[in-house]
Amino acid sequence: MTLKLTNVPAPNGRLLRAGLMTAALLAPLGALAQEDSCDPQQWPAKTIELVSHSSAGGGTDTTMRMWMDAAAAGIDENVTVVYKLGGGARAAHEYFKKRGPDCHTIMALTQTHLYTIARGNSPIGIDDIKGVVRAMDDPSVIVVREDSPYKNYEALLKASQEEPLTWGVAQVGGTEHIGIERWAEASGAKVRVVPFGGGGDMVTGLRSGAVDATIANVSESLDQIKEGDLRALAILAEERVPDLPDVPTATEKGDDVKVSTTRGYYIHADTPPAMADRIEEWILTAMDGERFQNYLKNNGLDPEKNIAGSDVWDKQIKEEYQTSLETMRKLGLTDK
Repeated sequence: MTLKLTNVPAPNGRLLRAGLMTAALLAPLGALAQEDSCDPQQWPAKTIELVSHSSAGGGTDTTMRMWMDAAAAGIDENVTVVYKLGGGARAAHEYFKKRGPDCHTIMALTQTHLYTIARGNSPIGIDDIKGVVRAMDDPSVIVVREDSPYKNYEALLKASQEEPLTWGVAQVGGTEHIGIERWAEASGAKVRVVPFGGGGDMVTGLRSGAVDATIANVSESLDQIKEGDLRALAILAEERVPDLPDVPTATEKGDDVKVSTTRGYYIHADTPPAMADRIEEWILTAMDGERFQNYLKNNGLDPEKNIAGSDVWDKQIKEEYQTSLETMRKLGLTDK
């Protein structure tokens, strides 16, 4: 940097020169600090923020807290959860964009993030994110109430092909809605969805007889299925679930469709590769701890099949986004 001073009288000239010299020195120091914050050998250089789009106590928050203590124990800086609520993850995306590739902002992801981007309601695009670690891939199961006339998958499908059955969903354009529509397209079923505003109300509506069926996460419905409150007809996954060994997959019945609720973490796509590897290793090591492993097992999920690194997770995110985008286009839910 070249500084040229002309016609500056003393002593103000001395003050001006001092100020300009200080600015000249601070500029490279600031750049150095930014560089150090993304240096794998010196990381973390400041507080690590785990950003959630949903409120405290929910599934996203709980999943994160099952591994973050173990992760924090291995570093000298703090790890904190930052809640950015609103707009179906839009507020979280706005914060993510503002923070940029700072190597200390890690976003918690569910399909909600993908749906918001697919609708065109986000300030970021799918190419702005890089998946680093998948925490769980919780398969969905088609369920009916215990006294439903549909005793098995074949009976439900036959009835659905003759006339539309009512299916409960948390919200239009959400995970259940997209999943049901994909299943209907694969099986030739006719469906009519009824939004309830939340997963709990959705299941309550099913049990009361307000709707004929719905799809739910295995982890969230397992106890009700085992207690006989709900009847599981088919798993929307490639393989059967060990805790429900007698429940077939839809694929076995000739309807090849996979629907699951995924939770994992992503960073800015412009994060230096070596730093992305460092963050991936940090999270995976924490998830290998007893607390997180037991958390998955207690929810009927196999840690070996659920936890995955960046190669698997980033690819899955992009594929799920494309599948969701195509389904939304068919439903008229996006202009993209």
